[in-house]
Order: sequence, then structure tokens, then C-alpha cells
Amino acid sequence: MSDTIRAVILGIIEGVTEFLPVSSTGHLLLAERFFGLGEGAFWDSFTVLIQLGAILAIVVLYFRKLWDVAIGMFAGDAYARRFVIGVLVAFLPAVIVGLVAGKYIKSMLFNPWVVCFSLIVGGAILLWVDRLDLKAREHDATRFPLLMYLYIGIAQCIAMIPGVSRSGASIVAAMFLGADKRAAAEFSFFLAIPTMIGAFAYDFYKSRSEMTMDHMGIVAIGFVVSFITAIIVVKAFLGYVTRHGFVLFAWWRVIVGTLGLIALALGH
Repeated sequence: MSDTIRAVILGIIEGVTEFLPVSSTGHLLLAERFFGLGEGAFWDSFTVLIQLGAILAIVVLYFRKLWDVAIGMFAGDAYARRFVIGVLVAFLPAVIVGLVAGKYIKSMLFNPWVVCFSLIVGGAILLWVDRLDLKAREHDATRFPLLMYLYIGIAQCIAMIPGVSRSGASIVAAMFLGADKRAAAEFSFFLAIPTMIGAFAYDFYKSRSEMTMDHMGIVAIGFVVSFITAIIVVKAFLGYVTRHGFVLFAWWRVIVGTLGLIALALGH
């Protein structure tokens, strides 16, 4: 398989799964294990670098709202300032955990067995949450209380275990804290911006000396594919979740995790 085709496939996987509560990291790891996609140090960095394409999709889709927040913050809008502070507060726990335990997590937990079990457990949790009669008090992701932002950020740290899902952890936490499904999903998008930019910057800095022009071209392909795919998925996801909830994604997790465990048990 050519590197171009591999970049396109991985870009599609990243774009589809980054903002769905199914774990993009988990799916990328399974794609590497079972289909031989993304093996080697460069491809490990590639899967992190193309996340910026998915993040750019959020910036494009929510440009007006993000622009209004930026203008409001400098114009003295208290809600805009609190939202910006809230996103940074929610981002901080992941930074701390990543610096303290990031190497341990990657060396000990980044394997397909952990991914498959996490997918199944996370799917069961989504099914359970979807059936709860949670009373929504917050309907605007930019106006959550500050403590709510912090608690969501702490919950996001669980997603450092591959297969858990960053968006899934933050969405479930936000719903338990009183957000409706749409607001919970939208805040998971906003929180992804500093989280993924930080991961991109760190990984690019580490691998900068190994990047050739050919590598940059492959990354560019994955970046564009993930960007286009993420735009399509995010627009469809919000409408679907508002009407139907998370059952589809829960069962997808359970099925993929179960098939993965069967394949691993058979020695694949």
C-alpha cells in the first residue's frame, strides 16, 4: 500500500472519529494493528499531526461564535472572558497529567487489548447515560459555570487511556453536570482546540528533525482529508445526537471492541 493511500485512509479515520464519542486514538491504533496502517515512528507522529486538520474544521464551522467571543473578551464582555478562562481551566488538568504521566501511559496502556476493553466499557457507559433522565440546566456551551468547566477538564483526563474517547468523556461529564446533549457536544469541540493544538505543537517539536519534504507532503494529505471529513461529520453529528442520542455510537464501540478482542484471542 502506498503512503498516499495510507495517509488518505488514516485521515478519514481521524476526521470521522475525532469528534464522535468512539475514540480516534483507539481506532487509529486498531487500524495499525489489524490492517498494517501507520506502523513506525513517522506514522505515530502523523496520527497526531493530522489532528490539526480536524481542529481547523471546528474553527471554520464555529468561526462566527469564536470571533464573537474574541471580540467580546477584549470589549469587556464578562461571559466571553469567563468562557475563555473556562476553556483554559478545562485544558489545564490534561496538561498536568500529560506532563506527569504521559510517558507511562503511552508505554503501558497504548496496546490493542486496552483499546478493545475501553471501547466496550465506554459503550456500556454511553448506553447507560443515554437512558438516564438527566435534567438539562445549561443550554449554551459558552456560558457554563467555571467549576463546571474544571470538572469537565478533569473528566477529559480519563481519555488519555486509549479507547476511552476524549469527546466521549467530556460529553458525558458535561451532561452529568447539567448540560443538554448539544451544548455538551459543542463544548467538547471547543475544548479540543487547545488540547489538540498542544499535542500537535509538542509532537511536531519532537519530530521536527526527522521530517523530510516527502513526510510533510504525506502529512499535508492526511491534514486535508481529516479537515474535510471532520466538517461533514460534525455537522451531521450535532443534529443526529440532538434527535437520537448516543445509542448508535455506543453499539459501534461495543461491536468494534468485541471484534477486536476476538481477533486478538485468535492471534491476529
